[in-house]
Amino acid sequence: MAEVSPADSPQHPPAGAAPPRGAWHALSAEEALLRLDSGRAGLTHTAAAERLARYGENRLPRRETTPVLVVYLRQFKSPLVYLLLAATVVSLVVGEWSDAAFIFVVLQLNALIGGVQEWKAEQSAAALDRMLQATAVVLRDGLSHRVDTAGLVPGDVVRLESGSAVPADLRLLSQQELTVDESLLTGESLPVVKDAAEMLHEAAPMAERTNLLFAGTTVLTGRAQGVVAATGAHTQIGRIATALAAPDQALPPLIGRLEQFSRWIGIATLVAIAVLAAVQLAQGLSILTVFLVAVALAVAAIPEGLPVAITVALAIATSRMARRDVIVRALPAVEGLGACTLVASDKTGTLTCNELTVKRLVLFDDVGPAVEGAVAGEGYRPDGGITVDGRHPTPQEQAGFLELARSAVLCNEAELRLHEESVSHLGDTVDVAFLVLAHKLGIDPDRAKAETAQLSIIPYEPQRRYGAAFVAAYTAGPEARRPGGHVTVHVKGALEALLPMCDGVDWARALEAGEALAAEGYRVLAVASGVVSQEAAQRAAPDSLRYLRLLGLVGLMDPVRPEVPAAVERCRAAGVEVVMITGDHPETARTIARQLGIGADGAGGDAQVVSGRELTAAADEPARFAELGGGAQVFARVGPPQKLQIVRCLQQAGHLVAVTGDGVNDAPALAAADIGVAMGKDGTDVARGAADLILTDDNFASIVAGIEEGRVAYDNVRKLIYLLVTTGLGEIVLFLLAISAGFPLPLFAVQLLWLNLVTNGIQDVALAFERGEPGILDRPPRPREESLFDRRMLGQVLVGGVYMGACAFGFYFWALERGLPEDQARNLLLLLMVLFENVHALNARSEERSAFAVPLGANPFLILAILGAQGSHVAAMYLPGISDVLAVQPISLIDWLTVAGVALSLLVVMEIRKAWLRASRRKTL
Repeated sequence: MAEVSPADSPQHPPAGAAPPRGAWHALSAEEALLRLDSGRAGLTHTAAAERLARYGENRLPRRETTPVLVVYLRQFKSPLVYLLLAATVVSLVVGEWSDAAFIFVVLQLNALIGGVQEWKAEQSAAALDRMLQATAVVLRDGLSHRVDTAGLVPGDVVRLESGSAVPADLRLLSQQELTVDESLLTGESLPVVKDAAEMLHEAAPMAERTNLLFAGTTVLTGRAQGVVAATGAHTQIGRIATALAAPDQALPPLIGRLEQFSRWIGIATLVAIAVLAAVQLAQGLSILTVFLVAVALAVAAIPEGLPVAITVALAIATSRMARRDVIVRALPAVEGLGACTLVASDKTGTLTCNELTVKRLVLFDDVGPAVEGAVAGEGYRPDGGITVDGRHPTPQEQAGFLELARSAVLCNEAELRLHEESVSHLGDTVDVAFLVLAHKLGIDPDRAKAETAQLSIIPYEPQRRYGAAFVAAYTAGPEARRPGGHVTVHVKGALEALLPMCDGVDWARALEAGEALAAEGYRVLAVASGVVSQEAAQRAAPDSLRYLRLLGLVGLMDPVRPEVPAAVERCRAAGVEVVMITGDHPETARTIARQLGIGADGAGGDAQVVSGRELTAAADEPARFAELGGGAQVFARVGPPQKLQIVRCLQQAGHLVAVTGDGVNDAPALAAADIGVAMGKDGTDVARGAADLILTDDNFASIVAGIEEGRVAYDNVRKLIYLLVTTGLGEIVLFLLAISAGFPLPLFAVQLLWLNLVTNGIQDVALAFERGEPGILDRPPRPREESLFDRRMLGQVLVGGVYMGACAFGFYFWALERGLPEDQARNLLLLLMVLFENVHALNARSEERSAFAVPLGANPFLILAILGAQGSHVAAMYLPGISDVLAVQPISLIDWLTVAGVALSLLVVMEIRKAWLRASRRKTL
C-alpha cells in the first residue's frame, strides 16, 4: 500500500470532521504497519531519512524566537527611560540640541547593550535546550539504535521499557505487562493497562484506546514495541501545544527579590532627589536645569539594571556549569545549589562507574563446600578468565560455570557488540555484565540465543526483583527450526526472591554465601533454571516458577568512581553532608560507603546504615521514622516511596536537600527535593523532566562542581549589588553635600548620564565573570534565608558610598577654592568619579580579600571593561563635538596625578575595612 502522510492519515482528520474509518486504534498491528509501509524490523536508514525530510522533525511547536526588533523595543519599557525621553523632548523645545542629542545617544546605547544581553541569554537558553534532547531506541535495518527523538518518523519501530517517556504517538505491536500513566492527557491518575492485540471501534475515546501509546505519556511498568503513527504537531499532545500559547515563566525568586530591592532603593533615591530639587529651586536654578539633573541623577543612582545584570550573572553560571557537565533546567537552581547542605545520592552510576563486572561465581552441590570462582577483567571488554583458588577450574567446575553463564544469557535483554577498538552495548548493565561473562567463558551469546526460541518472558521490574525467560530448544530433522516440546525457564534476580522458587537448596548455606559476598561489596544475584510446561510458558505464569535448580550466585562489582572519594571529602569540607540511597544489600552498601569515605567519622569509619525493612517497621511511628530518616548516612534496600519519605525527613531536619535520581520512580523524590538532580546519560526521560539540574556525565563529582559554581554565582550577585549601590550612593552624597553647601551643580545631566554609561554600563556585566575565590568550598553553606543586603553589605556600601561622595565633594570644594572656573572643576570632578568607579570595580572583586591578592588575569573581562571605560572618557576629552557636549577637555599631567591619587584613596579606605573584617572573622573562629 502506498505510504500516506500523517497529516492525511486517519489520526489527523480535518478540523471539525468526524473520525474517519481506519483510525489507528481500529486497525490491527499488521494493518497499521502496512498502512505506514513499514515492518516489524523497522525502516531502513534511507527510508527514515526520506521521511524526515518529508515530514519534518518530531518536535512540539515551540514559541518562536523573539525578533531582534522586539528585543530592542523592550529596552524602552522602564519608567526611567520615559523620563529620559521626556528630558530629550524638553531639551529640544528649549533649543538645547546638544543635550537632546546626547541623551538620545545614551538611550540608544543602553538599548543596544541591554538588547544584546537579552538576545544572548535567549540564545544560551536555546543552546542548553538542545543539549537536553531525549533519545529513543528504534529498529533501523533490523538493528537497535539509540537516536534523538527529533529524528523519529512515521513507520519507525520503537522499543520502550519502564521509565521511558513515549516519544511519539505509537500503534502497539507487542507488549509485556505494560501499564502507562496518561494523566498528562486524560487527567486520569490510574495506570492504563495496554494491549497490542486489541482492535477498537473507530469512535472509541482517547482514554479507551488501549492499543495506542501517546507522546508525552510515561511507561510505568513492562516492555513494549510500537510503530510510530504520528510525530510532532500531529500527535495528541502536539495538537494541544499548537492550540495553547505557552505561558510566560515566573521570575526566579532571586530576581524577584532583586526587583523588589531595586524598587525600595529607587523610592529612597527619588525622595532624596526630590529634596535636592526643592533646594535647587529655592537657590534660584531654572526649572529646566533642575529637571534634567534630577532625571540624570535618578538614572545614574537607581540600580534599575540590577535584575538584568544578575540574570546575566546567573546565565554565566549556567554556562560554566554546562562546561562542568551540569545542565541547569531551572534558573533558581543556580542560586539554591550554593546553599545546599545535604546531597542524597544514588549509588549506581553516580558514586560508581555503572560498569558492572562479574567478579565472583559461587556454585553449590549436594555435599561439600561451595565452589567460588574469581573472574578477571574490568568493565565491558571481554578480557579475562576464571580461576578457583588460583588454579584453573576442574571440568566439573567449568561445566557448572558454563551452565550458569548460558542460563543468564538466555534470560537477557541486552545487546553487546564487539569492535576492534571499542565495545558498544544497549540495555540493562546487569544484563550487559552477563554477556561479557559469557564471552570470557567462550560462549557466543548470539549463537546461544539462535539455538533456542524464546516463547515468552517475565521482564525484570524493581518491585518483582527477578526476570525470567521461557525458551524451547529447536528440533532437528525434517522439523528443523521449530521449537520442540522441551521448555526451560531461566531466572535471575535477588537471592531472596529466587530461593522460594528453588528445590533442594540449603537456604542457610545460600544466604550465608550471599552475605559473605555482600560484605565484600559485591552486588549479589542468583541464577536458576528448570523445566516447565508449554502452557505455563505461553502464559509466562509466575506461579510456574517452582522446583527450580539454583545454579549459583554471582557477585558483581561496580567500581567506585576514582574521583568520588575526594569529592565526598570536598563536600564535607564545604559543610555539605553526603547520604547514599541504594537498593543494594545493607552490607554491600556499608562496604561501598566505607570506600567512599561516607561514615560516622568521615575517615574510613562505618556509616550508620538503615534498611528499607527498618523504615517500613517504623512507618506507624512518626518520631521513630523521622529519627531513622534524618540520622543515617546510608539507606539500603530502599524502595522509591521510601526515598520520597527520606527526603522529607531530611528537609524536616533543617537541611536544604539535593537529590539524585535516574528512574521514573525517582521522580517524586526529585520533585520534592529542594534541588533535583537527574542523570543525563542513563537517566529516564521522566527523571530528567522532574529535575532542576542534569548531570551529563552521571558523576557525583559534577555535583560538587555545581555546588562550587552555585556559590560563585551567589558571590558574584553580591559583588554586583555592592558595586552598583555603592556608586549610586556616592553620587547622591556628592549632590546632597554640594547643594546643601550652596555650591554650583557638581555635574550636569549629560555628565551624569555619561558617567553611568561608561562605568556601570560596562563594568557590572564584566564583574559577573569573576571566578570563585579561594576556599569557597571550605566554608559552610550560607543560611537559606540570608538576605542579599545583610549587615556586612550595608556596612561596606555605607563606607564606600559615603567616602566616595564626601571625597568627591571635598575635591570639588578644593578645585573651586583654587580659583578654577566651574567648567574646569566639573571636568576634573567627572574624571575623578570615573576613576572612583574604576577603582571600586577592583574593590568589588572580593568582599574580604585584598584587591592586591586577586590576580588581574583571573577576570580579563573586568580589566578590559575598566580600560574601556577609562579609554572612552579620555577619548571624549579629545574628540570634537563629544567634548563640547560633555564640557570636558584634556588636562595636565599634574592634574592627572592629583585626580588619580584621590581616586586611589578609596582603595586604601576599603583595604582598611577589609583588614578589619578579616581580623574580626579570625577572632570569632
